[in-house]
Amino acid sequence: MNLKCAIVDDEPLALNLLESYVNKTPFLKLEGKYSSAVQAMKELPDKKIDLLFLDIQMPELNGLEFSKMVEPGTRIIFTTAFGQYAIDGYKVNALDYLLKPISYVDFLQAANKAVQWFELLQQPKEEIQSIFVKSDYKLVQIELKKILYIEGLKDYIKIYEEDSAKPILSLMSMKAMEDLLPSSRFMRVHRSYIVQKDKIRVIDRGRIVFGKNYIPISDSYKSSFQEFLEKRS
Repeated sequence: MNLKCAIVDDEPLALNLLESYVNKTPFLKLEGKYSSAVQAMKELPDKKIDLLFLDIQMPELNGLEFSKMVEPGTRIIFTTAFGQYAIDGYKVNALDYLLKPISYVDFLQAANKAVQWFELLQQPKEEIQSIFVKSDYKLVQIELKKILYIEGLKDYIKIYEEDSAKPILSLMSMKAMEDLLPSSRFMRVHRSYIVQKDKIRVIDRGRIVFGKNYIPISDSYKSSFQEFLEKRS
């Protein structure tokens, strides 16, 4: 897979360094480089960009502000010398976050993560083996086979995995998560719970049991859950 990318950075040395990294990475094609977000704002809309390497600290219009104007299909990798911007990067859904000075190894790891992201988008949902979710200020890849269940908590979700003491916390809605998962493997049993069908081992008095945790089945999902049980019984 080849990704079309662009670079926005007001430091000439950083701009040239990132350009050299892109040019020696076989699956990246440079479509444009810009010394300011204002310049990029004028020219980028005419180009279909998959991946944007974006500096944060820039005059007039900073990278965080500009990232909110970028096309939704473009993934962003922030590049900055200021570590305190990490949380802000998370709020605008950055794919990754590179701290200057940037080594080629770190650059390549971030670029590979972008390739994995776009490859997943091209797969039919039923064939997907893993997904990316936002956790902390980065996107984390999760293998579907390890998921037991997902719990919704207002604006967040908790993803519970096998052999993991702590769930993964992610800022996304249950509806978004449900749309991401293949329905052949996962089902909604409550407005606050999605379970993996093949991980269900015990049902006790109308509740699904995962270890010490009991997952309720709400009235609105009882009929579909009963149909599932009848097919498996």
